[in-house]
Amino acid sequence: MRDNGQYTQKIAVILPCYNEEATIGQVIAEFRAALPMAEIVVCDNNSSDRTSEVARAAGATVLFEAYQGKGNAVRRLFNDVDADVYVMADGDVTYDAAAAPGMIDRLLAERLAMVCGARVSEEAEAYRLGHKFGNWMLTGLVRWSFGDRFRDMLTGYRVFSRQFVKSFPALSNGFEIETELCVHTLRLRLPSAEVDTVYRARPAGSSSKLNTFRDGFQILRVISRLVRDEKPLEFFSALAGLLILTASILMAPILVTYLETGLVPRFPTLFVALALFLTGILGFSIGLTLDTLSRGRTETRRLAFMAAARN
Repeated sequence: MRDNGQYTQKIAVILPCYNEEATIGQVIAEFRAALPMAEIVVCDNNSSDRTSEVARAAGATVLFEAYQGKGNAVRRLFNDVDADVYVMADGDVTYDAAAAPGMIDRLLAERLAMVCGARVSEEAEAYRLGHKFGNWMLTGLVRWSFGDRFRDMLTGYRVFSRQFVKSFPALSNGFEIETELCVHTLRLRLPSAEVDTVYRARPAGSSSKLNTFRDGFQILRVISRLVRDEKPLEFFSALAGLLILTASILMAPILVTYLETGLVPRFPTLFVALALFLTGILGFSIGLTLDTLSRGRTETRRLAFMAAARN
């Protein structure tokens, strides 16, 4: 909490960056004004411009991560930066640094693991319609699969507790890291909150690293993998149900003909239907087995989260 306007906890602002020479200096200055006591750490994710030089000249500590992708940069920051509270944002001046103290206050007052800054913008260039629709669709899939807690799953503006950061596995390599952060929170039922924050357009000379279709499909693939890994019984039961339903549709006319005439027509169709039915039963059995393993992994991550509070 604050003492005479200053936080008694150690605050770190972590900025994963790739080719943000044009904006990183302004981002650092804005967070320095909003959080003068905070350490600001930039992870230069293999930039080809002067991002690291500009960041260092602006007073930030600079780490380097050669493996390309935002997830790799976040993993490096989580691993190497030591603090009590972490503020994560992009280095492109799109997020409002002035909102950070309020997000930190909420994290500390309510003893939360994560606070997300849900993006609110009236600037068409800041939050394009295609990105809004993709975010709405992907967030909806996660809400349907794991729980209705987040309206803006893909925001890059977040505040974390030390306990969260030091127990988060960080397996993603690219922009799907935001999805992993939310699913991890939902799966472990960690205390979290979401607050509205202003989202601004990028300044001239700065371009987005996000590819709408490529990264959108990558995030969709990650959501599918997370559903399979975290909720295998539901995942494989759905596949098993589809296979068994298809088998039943194929087998129904054959069974009717057999009851009427005592003959079995279309043996190839019967064999296909039986194969689909048996595969469905096998899929359901696999789901039961993997569900036990998934529960064990969840328990392990939960224990790691609890243990991080004592470190």
